[in-house]
Amino acid sequence: MPNFTDLLSQAKKMQEKMKETQEILKKIEAEGISGGNAVKVIMNGEGELKKITIDDNLLKEPKEIIEDLIVAAHNDAKSKLKKKTTEEISKVTGGIDLPPGFKFPF
Repeated sequence: MPNFTDLLSQAKKMQEKMKETQEILKKIEAEGISGGNAVKVIMNGEGELKKITIDDNLLKEPKEIIEDLIVAAHNDAKSKLKKKTTEEISKVTGGIDLPPGFKFPF
């Protein structure tokens, strides 16, 4: 039977690592691209959109195309951000997958 004191100690260490990881996640950035680099967006680890870059040549295109490319670039950045955050979290959890629907940061 595991020692209860050891379990509490391990839980406290993991909690400290999770706090450190939360700070690291805030600083992560991911760049999403669409339209062959015509649209680029940068998101941070908190899911905030930090920057949008649109190629000048794209401004000649219909508004709907530009809107679609912005959405596509955002989705690309969001996907990359999710991958990066999952990698950081797995460092803390030792590669143990978190339950489905588990949200991080808390």
